[in-house]
Amino acid sequence: MSVPVEAVQNVAEQVSQVIGHHVTNGFTLGLWPFAHEVELPRIAPIQVGTLSLDLSPSKHVLMMLTAAALLVLMALLVRRKVQLVPRGFASVLEGFVLFIRDDVARTTMGHHAAQRFTPYLCTTFFFILTCNLLGLLPYGASATGNINVTATLALLSFFMIQFAGMQKMGVFGYFRHLVPPGVPLWLAPIMFLVELMGVFAKPFALCIRLFANMLAGHVVILSLIGLIFIMSVWVFPLSVGFGVFMYVLELFVAFLQAFIFTMLTSLFIGLLVHSEH
Repeated sequence: MSVPVEAVQNVAEQVSQVIGHHVTNGFTLGLWPFAHEVELPRIAPIQVGTLSLDLSPSKHVLMMLTAAALLVLMALLVRRKVQLVPRGFASVLEGFVLFIRDDVARTTMGHHAAQRFTPYLCTTFFFILTCNLLGLLPYGASATGNINVTATLALLSFFMIQFAGMQKMGVFGYFRHLVPPGVPLWLAPIMFLVELMGVFAKPFALCIRLFANMLAGHVVILSLIGLIFIMSVWVFPLSVGFGVFMYVLELFVAFLQAFIFTMLTSLFIGLLVHSEH
């Protein structure tokens, strides 16, 4: 028995709407089984001259606040049970911190610089990781799949990278290093522009890499599940099997992308403070 083309098109459109609703930001949140969709509170826009600022908490803002609250709670709980030899969850947390300090920070920027920047790197890693994992929960949302969020994280890393360079070389020395020594005078302006473009290309790469990977993973998982409704019940085992595989892979990607963002930030800082090795 053939299925009408119009019916298939309607189901495909509904599936695409579900995918779009999941991966985009909004002012509603699913709280099943209590309610299918709950409207988040709205705040009256603030007028700043001709500019209207809407500071209402969105779905992704709520996920970021939840991630921050979980990290603060985790830190307080671990701090209450400080032991010479950590056990349980504290030992797992210590393992991540030591890995970031010893295998990421010290490897890329040296011992002294690592001591200063490890707190920032750990904060970045755990915040991105928590946001990634929240997006894998039922009715959750991945804030790191929002380019505005990843752009802000990349901007913070950009400022930290510039701060590290200026702290090491001074403000004038930092800009002077953009022109490699020994470059002919006529080539110096071109090299300065090329190096300056590289300064801004680094945070741009951080932003796009994290955003694209997290967004793509959720789209692929939901698309595979949506095949069940678009095609027929016979694709159920194959679609669910691939969906579960992609879900496990996305769990790995959640850790991997948090690590890559942190490692690249540490590497970019290390390029400016390399003389401390």
